[in-house]
Amino acid sequence: MSNSADSPGTGTTPRFRPVRILTAGVFALAGLLFITSFNTAKGTNLRTDASLLKLSDLIQERSQKNGELDESNASLRDDVESLAKAGDGSTTAEDEKLTGLERDAGTRTLKGRAITVTLNDAPPNATAKLPGYPEPQPDYLVIHQQDLQAVVNALWQGGAEGIKVMDQRLISTSAVRCVGNTLILQGRVYSPPYKIQAVGDPEKLQKALAQAPSIQNYMVYVNVYGLGWKVTEDGTVTLPGYSGTVDLHYAEPVE
Repeated sequence: MSNSADSPGTGTTPRFRPVRILTAGVFALAGLLFITSFNTAKGTNLRTDASLLKLSDLIQERSQKNGELDESNASLRDDVESLAKAGDGSTTAEDEKLTGLERDAGTRTLKGRAITVTLNDAPPNATAKLPGYPEPQPDYLVIHQQDLQAVVNALWQGGAEGIKVMDQRLISTSAVRCVGNTLILQGRVYSPPYKIQAVGDPEKLQKALAQAPSIQNYMVYVNVYGLGWKVTEDGTVTLPGYSGTVDLHYAEPVE
C-alpha cells in the first residue's frame, strides 16, 4: 500500500478531493437559487397566473381611469372655450371659422346619417366551411389590427365626415393598434366585438367598403371561418367630439 502524504493514518492534514469541492459548490448554488426564488415569489405560487390576472386588472383599471380623465378634460375644455369666447373680442365671422376648423379636426360633435360596421372573432371551434380551404389556425379566427385599419381607411375613402371607434372619436393623430386580441385606442383598452361608426352618405360608405381589396380578403375569412362582419344603417346620429389631449408626443435625441 502507498505511504504517500495524503494517505489516511499518516498524521498529515488530508487534502480535499475535487469531487468534494464540486459537491459543495452544487449545494451552495442550490441554496442560492432557493433563496432567490423565495424572494421573487414573496410567498406566492409561481405556477399560477395570478400575476397575469393582476396585470390584466391593472390595464382595465387604467383604461377606465383614462376614460374618466377624458370626460373631465372635455368638460374643462368646454368651460375654457366658453370663457375665452366671452372676452376674446373676436367677430362673428371669426367665431364661425373657428367652429368650422374644430368640426373638421373632430373636436366638435357631428350630426348626420351614419352606418356601423361590427367586426368580431370567429367561434373558437370554427372549422372550414368551404371545400379546398385548410382547417383554421388560431390566428385565422381573431380580428387583427389590419382588419380594423382596413375598415377605417375604406370609410375615409368613402367620404366619411367623422368616424367613431367603440366610444371614441378619431382625429388625425389617432392610431388604431391591437395587442393580442385587444384594441388599444388613445390610452384605453377594448375587446371584441369592435364597432366602427361613420357619418356620411351610407350608400357611398358601403360601396367603399365593398371595393376595398383588404376587406375583400377579410370577407374570405368571414365566409370560410366565420369571422364576424355586420354593416347596419343607423339613420341620423350624433358623433361625440374628440375629448382627449391634442398635444403631440414624440421622441427627442439625447444630448
